[in-house]
Amino acid sequence: MTDYRLLTEQLKALAADEPNFIPVLSNASALLKENLEDLNWAGFYLMNKGSLLLGPFQGKVACIRIALGKGVCGTAADKDETLVVGNVHEFAGHIACDCASNSEIVVPIHKNGKLVGVLDIDSPLLDRFSQDDKNGLEDFVKVLEEITDFSDL
Repeated sequence: MTDYRLLTEQLKALAADEPNFIPVLSNASALLKENLEDLNWAGFYLMNKGSLLLGPFQGKVACIRIALGKGVCGTAADKDETLVVGNVHEFAGHIACDCASNSEIVVPIHKNGKLVGVLDIDSPLLDRFSQDDKNGLEDFVKVLEEITDFSDL
């Protein structure tokens, strides 16, 4: 079981004295990819010109731009809610950036009341993400929201 409290503490330490979102999100994606089991992708999509643009990530190649309301990421952003999908192949409108992904969790990221992006994590396993993962990753994102300067978005 993942110790999300420890991960958030590590994130705070990695981001100390650096509010710029690029290095913070780069290290955050590496931290998640290294510490969560059975992942093939961990990273971020950031709001850009009304859609989600690929940001820092760890894993296989990814879609560059995702429209709001499309796929798991675009739907989570459009609904502004965390989505946990046990089988992405059964998700209406799923975008297959990587056919090896079978389950996914997407958590919206905000700054000053505005949606600035999403955390996206994929797994080759079906039903990989639990309620504990959802709660832990939402807490992880809250820390990102507190410590990161997204003003350039």
